[in-house]
Amino acid sequence: MKKLIEEFKEFALRGNVIDLAVGVIIGAAFQNIVTSLTDDIISPLIGLVAKTDFKDMAATVFGVSIRYGSFITAVINFFIMAVVLFAIIKLMNKAASLGKKPEEPAAPTTKICPFCKSEIAIEATRCPHCTSELPEAAE
Repeated sequence: MKKLIEEFKEFALRGNVIDLAVGVIIGAAFQNIVTSLTDDIISPLIGLVAKTDFKDMAATVFGVSIRYGSFITAVINFFIMAVVLFAIIKLMNKAASLGKKPEEPAAPTTKICPFCKSEIAIEATRCPHCTSELPEAAE
């Protein structure tokens, strides 16, 4: 039992888990802001066109109310969240790449045989295709 508690403590106190928990809490708070934006500002503005509160729009089919206004509001919430998350991730990736040096291209590992034009290993002294002896400076 003690080992299980130690393993859980190691798991729970790792940086990634704490970062994830903070992200979930901030995401939930941000979701409330987006929901308020959609419910309190965007839906009433769209409702001006329909002459009713957009979220309350519904159709009745065989006595069942289909609240398509709420569904469209949820879709708008999703798109706002997706755009904001895309912008945040793009900004974080840009910030992470600022301090990095550009990678140097890797040294070539192959060369072209000057006789048969086949691709061969750079250390080769004889072409495996045409069996020609390669000059030292051929690259």
